[in-house]
Amino acid sequence: MFRSKTLKTAALSAAMVVGLAACATEPGNDNGNDGNADPANNGNNNEENVGNDADGNDEDNNDNDANTAGEGAEGGELIIARTSDAQALDPHGSNDVPSSDVQVNIYETLINQTEDMELEPLLATEWDLVEDDLWEFHLRDDVTFHDGSELTADVVKANFDRVLDPDVASPRSFLFNMIEEVIVVDDHTVQFQLEYPFAPFPSHLAHSGGGIISGDAIEADYEEMENGGSPGDYINENPIGTGYFEFESWSTGDEIVLNKNENYWGEEAKVDTVRFIVSPEDQSRVGQLLTGEAHIVDPVSPSDISMVEGEDGVSMYHTDTLSLSYVGFNTEKEPFDDPQVRQAISMAINKDEIIEAVLEGTGTPAVGPIGEQVFGFSDDVDPLPYDPERAQELLAEAGYEDGFETTIWTNDNREREQIAELIQAYLSVIGVDVSIEVLEWGAYLDSTAAGDHDMFILGWVTVTGDADYGMYSLFHSSQHGDPGNRSFLANDELDEILDQAREEADEATREDLYEQAMEILVEDAPMLYLYHPEYNVGVRDEVQGLWKHPNGLLQLRDVTIN
Repeated sequence: MFRSKTLKTAALSAAMVVGLAACATEPGNDNGNDGNADPANNGNNNEENVGNDADGNDEDNNDNDANTAGEGAEGGELIIARTSDAQALDPHGSNDVPSSDVQVNIYETLINQTEDMELEPLLATEWDLVEDDLWEFHLRDDVTFHDGSELTADVVKANFDRVLDPDVASPRSFLFNMIEEVIVVDDHTVQFQLEYPFAPFPSHLAHSGGGIISGDAIEADYEEMENGGSPGDYINENPIGTGYFEFESWSTGDEIVLNKNENYWGEEAKVDTVRFIVSPEDQSRVGQLLTGEAHIVDPVSPSDISMVEGEDGVSMYHTDTLSLSYVGFNTEKEPFDDPQVRQAISMAINKDEIIEAVLEGTGTPAVGPIGEQVFGFSDDVDPLPYDPERAQELLAEAGYEDGFETTIWTNDNREREQIAELIQAYLSVIGVDVSIEVLEWGAYLDSTAAGDHDMFILGWVTVTGDADYGMYSLFHSSQHGDPGNRSFLANDELDEILDQAREEADEATREDLYEQAMEILVEDAPMLYLYHPEYNVGVRDEVQGLWKHPNGLLQLRDVTIN
């Protein structure tokens, strides 16, 4: 019986691969937008680990050259079509890529991370490790916010005090929860006293979650809270930073408009206006690119790449990512509270077929939560193999020899819906009956953070390029829900290793600890680690100077339009 079932599923799986490839570009099949939580990342619907989750662009990738070389005339309006709207314009109030993509143009961080993941000055001119747990930063003295107020050490302190304020309940507090105190030394010198030595601290400050908000806006937001409002109510309507673009308007679910900051302290942006428009359907976005209604489409679905590559006047921009696409299990719910069940599900899924069927080969199978570009990855850790026969044995050992019924959630994203359908087919082989539920992006994030799910599909970007970012938020028991641990894993041994690794200064010791963590995460299987995707962006030929950071965020300052 098992053999016939396996043969039947193999045939079904192959048929689905062919069917998905054949129907992906047919009208009416654009079933979903991509919302991000980095955490399938083709659609940029990922949580960032915001990760802004080390690898750089492929310098030999000719597809990128057309859009990064040369320079057009300054001015004009740049239109970017993307699948999802921002969740918040408060950089402390969200942890998703669609929000960060806008925020990084409005706010700036103390430190910048280059295309090659190197750290360089931004709002801070220099920084020093004064003691093992004490960092000192010297700020620029010529920076003003969009409201005319000055950047000072007091403002920097107000920002980090706010992101760590329990009343604000920032989903990005995990980035900075090692900070014990922010100390104002003088107007343009600030110190961070940490609770323990934390090697990747400067990388965390380069994350978009460390975007510096106007001190006056922070005060107004607290006043709004005192009057019964929620954290971010004022800032989301008045996002005031120091960036090279400033906020103009936000029509929720439709578009966000930014204007060039004419008083920017550094090299100004080239275009006058950037318009982020929401276009959920994949083929509609491609159509907007081909007709010129949009200059940039992010993302282009893998199944639609050929439509772009075959047309004059447009081209594809491809680059590697720091992203993981995964299927998470709710480890607090039966039967997913049993590691054998989670292993069985993982071993019943053919990742290579999914990559071919959904991504048309533009991805790499994942061993664990981090890829080889991230510090802490180990080649010595083996993934759970694709072995549906062993998967069925594991289910029987766990007491589910007759299988069980469950659900898998996805947001309205075409690639993720296709993944859900393939997983539904694979799991039917081992007797698991899966129902697919599709949720709107905002509701999807809220419900998975609340633990209402069985299985879900999401993505994560290890933005800092350090394993701490790709593991602590996703798996530490202190990070359940919104911060990133939507699998609700609680493993004391893993917690201890992750705590040690983030406090350890010696790189070799940290690498050894993260190898141990990877081994536990493969064995404990709180996720099915699917693949590391590529970024696929459609760009009109008149656009010059565009590049996309490995963390998934479009870089727009130097963009011009011929």
